[in-house]
Amino acid sequence: MPTLILCRHGQSEWNKKNLFTGWADVELSEQGYDEARTSGKKLLDQGIEIDVAYTSLLTRAIETTYLLLKYSHQLWIPVYKHWRLNERHYGGLQGKNKDEAREEYGEEQVHIWRRSFDTKPPEAQESLREEYLNDRRYAMLDRRIMPVSESLKDTMERVIPFWIDHVSISLLNNQTTLVSAHGNSLRALIKYLEDVPDDEISQLEIKTGAPLVYELDNDLNVINKYYL
Repeated sequence: MPTLILCRHGQSEWNKKNLFTGWADVELSEQGYDEARTSGKKLLDQGIEIDVAYTSLLTRAIETTYLLLKYSHQLWIPVYKHWRLNERHYGGLQGKNKDEAREEYGEEQVHIWRRSFDTKPPEAQESLREEYLNDRRYAMLDRRIMPVSESLKDTMERVIPFWIDHVSISLLNNQTTLVSAHGNSLRALIKYLEDVPDDEISQLEIKTGAPLVYELDNDLNVINKYYL
């Protein structure tokens, strides 16, 4: 039975400060470290043996992956990093305090930007895109691909090809597979896996630093899911 483990990174320093993070590269907070360490110990206690892991190019997800594997005594397994698993790009909201954004734009508008399927936040300044394009980790990206703002739909359109080309292949080869990523890249993946309707995806919440285990059939349909 193919087994998929999804884990949203532990609390980050910007989560702690209530800031929109997106592609900004921030580290885990102390609480985030504790969440990931605890979850690694749960994997060990449950005897869950991971064969391969995938994560994003952002430090908070990489740190979470490392801690999950360290504390489950599985640091030796292969880990692959890719920009397609990055958090949704929050555009002009990145770095803003969420409460201040609600005061500026209104509660309803910010909720739509955060939770709707196909509405993008305001675009980031072109200088931010240039900053990312000059970052060595994104050197392979065509500038036309580098986002300046993304809806969940946009995020899904980059996540699902990675699922098809990489994650699903691992699962079909009967490898227990960990995807350690972000709230919205995982929401996009769960929407695809569970065929969640567009108008219901706003209700989906994913716990930070807590492994979500999916038991799948041989066609990668969901049989069962549970948090450790």
